[in-house]
Amino acid sequence: MAQVKAPKPSALMSPAPASARPAATAAAAASAGERMTGAQAIVRSLEAAGVTDIFGLPGGTILPTYDPLMDSTQLRHILVRHEQGAGHAAEGYAHATGRPGVCIATSGPGATNLVTPIADANMDSIPLVAITGQVAAANIGTDAFQEADIVGITQPITKHNVLVTDANDIPRAIAEAFYIATHGRPGPVLVDVAKSAQQESMTFNWPERIELPGFNAGARPHAKTVQEAARLLATARRPVLYVGGGVIRSGASAGLRRLTDLSGAAAVTTLMARGALPDSHPQNLGMPGMHGTVAAVAALQKADLVVALGARFDDRVTGKLDSFAPNATIVHADIDPAEIGKNRAVDVPIVGDLKEVFAALVPALEAEHERHGKPDLEAWWAQLDDWRTTYSLGYTPTDDGHGSPQYVIQRLGEIAGSDTIFTSGVGQHQMWASQFIKYERPNTWINSGGLGTMGFSVPAAMGAKVGEPDRTVWAIDGDGCFQMTNQELVTCAINNIPIKVAIINNSSLGMVRQWQTLFYDSRYSNTDLHTGHGTRRIPDFVKLAEAMGCVGLRCETDADVDATIKRAMEINDQPVVVDFTVSRDAMVWPMVASGTSNDEIQYARGIAPEWDRGEEE
Repeated sequence: MAQVKAPKPSALMSPAPASARPAATAAAAASAGERMTGAQAIVRSLEAAGVTDIFGLPGGTILPTYDPLMDSTQLRHILVRHEQGAGHAAEGYAHATGRPGVCIATSGPGATNLVTPIADANMDSIPLVAITGQVAAANIGTDAFQEADIVGITQPITKHNVLVTDANDIPRAIAEAFYIATHGRPGPVLVDVAKSAQQESMTFNWPERIELPGFNAGARPHAKTVQEAARLLATARRPVLYVGGGVIRSGASAGLRRLTDLSGAAAVTTLMARGALPDSHPQNLGMPGMHGTVAAVAALQKADLVVALGARFDDRVTGKLDSFAPNATIVHADIDPAEIGKNRAVDVPIVGDLKEVFAALVPALEAEHERHGKPDLEAWWAQLDDWRTTYSLGYTPTDDGHGSPQYVIQRLGEIAGSDTIFTSGVGQHQMWASQFIKYERPNTWINSGGLGTMGFSVPAAMGAKVGEPDRTVWAIDGDGCFQMTNQELVTCAINNIPIKVAIINNSSLGMVRQWQTLFYDSRYSNTDLHTGHGTRRIPDFVKLAEAMGCVGLRCETDADVDATIKRAMEINDQPVVVDFTVSRDAMVWPMVASGTSNDEIQYARGIAPEWDRGEEE
């Protein structure tokens, strides 16, 4: 049985503001032994856990908690317009800050509206705590008004969930929720609290210790497997570091930089790992996978050693799995032992937090270099440099009179700067944002990777801005994604959360249209959104933005892109929405078609790279 100290702000929310720690600790100490309602206990427990910001929407079964919430001087509650927005905002907050995001909703439809962000957080390992109201304990199972078994519904998509029917269990349930969400592989935890438990009287006691039988908070990496990985890195001729989002989740970017510099290996950063290693680093080949760079995809395919770091060998990276990196020895380091060997057979498994993995692997590799010298990687880098020079990212000008989406996004990244946080929806604009913006630091790129959730961008940007109020936050969105959750701009306007939104408006469901062009004989079934290319704009995004209390701008030509972005950057006292009208015929390249081998990557339509160009015999 694992026995751990109860979570405190320094453990749960590192790095937390120093001022939050004593206040939260005092809240728990001052409340010990005090009689209160279960609802008051929820509020005190959140304070004791060091929470400062909550995204939520009240309703009948959670209403008892909203009453004492009004009296809290520590908790800022942000009233969203839809519970899905609360969940995605909590995700954006967690991703930007490294601290757990918190969302709250009522029972029934309020709770089920959190299902998508909970599933999203589960796929992308985001520390999230969701608190939902439930009908009174006596009514559970009777199909009472707004009853839904949210614990049963979310069991497959949470790291842990619990139904609380006794008010005395509330402090422990919430303490455990924050510990589980943030320790080991991060993830979402749901605490469902019956209305009757919120109304009951109880004695508040924040637990001094938490006992979690079987809970794996992360083992230390085994010395023998670390040593073997070091030996392989010291002797490989074509090594590649396959960097996944786990590096960012563990806060291990500094360790990754040391390993990259020391090993001389090529590095590729997945969609969830953009910024884990600066794009300016000479060994960073960019993003691998379906829309990755040719150099990154080729490096993995031709490698003799792949060291996977906090990555999960998902299908968007590997392509046809049995043809992925066919000649490579595989080292896989991950905090979650369930990921090791799940998709790809592994030669050297390393289970542990990546901070500790790097702390052990770097000196082990230094020792190997002292024994055997550094490997000769000159031929490998000659090949890699040839690939990335010959097949560098680019795009062709549009021929329909509309702007180039790639140019818009590239200039947005250049003008906004490397300290800016970018969020995105899902689709073509997401891929272009991952390709054409240079990410120099972790936690500056926030997107829905595993679940691919349209509508993620605007509420995630809202959460990121709440967590990092002094940073510029741009939401890069598609005209389809934007229409799913844009109501949260009202939340931003009312609560003084001045995010900036760039709508890449091609008047289409762009990625679906691209697939229809390539694989369905250009039969465009139900992908025209009528938002920008016809005589009418439905809706008119500028007017819509203004109606929601935001500044609305429009840019229709490449010549006006810089001036429009600079104008948006000057406005910092309210949200800004920019409607960039762009070509609907622009496509995301390179591309590996779904279900095919990475060897079949196309650099542009009908153009395949010459894999053996300059390759060592």
